[in-house]
Amino acid sequence: MSGETNPIAAPLASAVARHIEGVNGIENLRRLSGGASQETWAFDAVGNGKTVPLILRRSPGGARATSEMAAGLETEAELIKIAGTLGVPVPLVRLVLGEGDGVGRGFVMDRVEGETIARKILRDDEYAEARPKLARQCGEILARLHKADMSALPKLRTSVACDEIEQYAKTYKTHNHPHPVFDLAFRWLRDNAPSAETKLTLVHGDFRNGNLMIGPDAVRAVLDWELAHIGDPMEDLAWICVNSWRFGNIDNPVGGFGTREDMFAGYEAAGGGKVDPERVKFWEVLGTLKWGVMCTTMVMAFKAGDRSVERATVGRRSSETEVDLMRLLAPRRKG
Repeated sequence: MSGETNPIAAPLASAVARHIEGVNGIENLRRLSGGASQETWAFDAVGNGKTVPLILRRSPGGARATSEMAAGLETEAELIKIAGTLGVPVPLVRLVLGEGDGVGRGFVMDRVEGETIARKILRDDEYAEARPKLARQCGEILARLHKADMSALPKLRTSVACDEIEQYAKTYKTHNHPHPVFDLAFRWLRDNAPSAETKLTLVHGDFRNGNLMIGPDAVRAVLDWELAHIGDPMEDLAWICVNSWRFGNIDNPVGGFGTREDMFAGYEAAGGGKVDPERVKFWEVLGTLKWGVMCTTMVMAFKAGDRSVERATVGRRSSETEVDLMRLLAPRRKG
């Protein structure tokens, strides 16, 4: 859709011109594919002979989101700013849209060049030099993030292990379709939940392939802070290890590109504290189960009438998570 015919083009141009010095218009406004819950638009701010590549992250139709899980776009923008001060690679937030801007809820940030598609990151020659470094870099990034001053954070939900288990168990029960492997996993998780005394930190909540902008050199930006919350820092270290985010490279547990040992070493060297591998395993099991329940949620949506290819394709992947859970929960051999 071109900027000339898009109803948000004119108010967006005015808002950007008011907040970015030297800008008097926008060009090349286009909606990007992807983004299941929020809209993503790319455009260029122009004026005085300069061009500033930007991204608009906007709620669907500009309306207020209703998800209890979502941090909210204004909160996302604030968290990105805080993360930047901690040394986490993030885009520069240029402006948070207000009611008077006429664009809806959202914020504008710099457009960082790089790649988020896992297939390319894990296989293309362009990223061959970066791949061996990524696991350690992820550990370093998470260590910096988890050191955020809790008193300086915006209001966020707190979700500890027991909360996560019961939330997804409730969703699973509404589907009224038994998965014995899921039942086994829920029982194991309840029996092995971390102590309530576990230290809580800021957690990104969706730190994985797809939300990391990668360049030929390194991780260039951490994206999509929608699920950020207060929780167990080991949750972030585990989520990127869930087999579904390895995209076929199952022997490289960290995102399909590296080892847990490299990520843990980077985390500890950057001041993130001692990693507890057993707690990371707990969260990897929970993360795998969560994704399995999310897949069955897609099935329910498909059965309810949303006959999109995406719903059907993702929905059938619940069987993959059952295999992953069996591998994770199988007794370890001695010797």
